[in-house]
Amino acid sequence: MRKSAKRPSTPAFGRGTGVPDPIDIHVGSRIRTRRIYLDMRQEELGRKLGLTFQQVQKYESGANRVSASRLWEIAAILRTPLAYFFPAKTGEDQASNYPQDPEGIELVRLYYQIADSGMRQQLFDTVKRVAEKHGGARPRRRGA
Repeated sequence: MRKSAKRPSTPAFGRGTGVPDPIDIHVGSRIRTRRIYLDMRQEELGRKLGLTFQQVQKYESGANRVSASRLWEIAAILRTPLAYFFPAKTGEDQASNYPQDPEGIELVRLYYQIADSGMRQQLFDTVKRVAEKHGGARPRRRGA
C-alpha cells in the first residue's frame, strides 16, 4: 500500500486559517498566466464561467479553491490540458520557467506571433546579447 503525504493536524494554511494553500496559489497563478497569455480579461473569463470578475480574482489569488469541475471548465476555455495547472512531479518545477508578470507573458505571446522563424531567431539572439551584457545573471541556453 502506498503512503500518502500527511498534512499537520493544525495546518498553517488552507481552509479556516485565512492563508491560502500553496497549491491553490499555484493553480490560481497558472490560471492567471494562461488567461493573460491569451489576452483575455478577468471579466471575459468570468462571463464564460458564469461568474463575476471578482470570483476570478479570488481563484487567481488562491483565496478561493477551484473545484475539479470548475478547473475542467477553465482548462477548456483557456485551451490547455488540466496538467498545465499543477506543479511538475519530477525534476525542477517547470512552471517556474514561465514568466508570471503580464509584461513577460505578453512578450512570449508576441514572440510566437512572429511567423518568420528567421526573424524570431534574430530577435532571440538580440535579447540574449542584451541580457548577457546588462542582465547580471547568465541566461540559460535555448531549449534547456
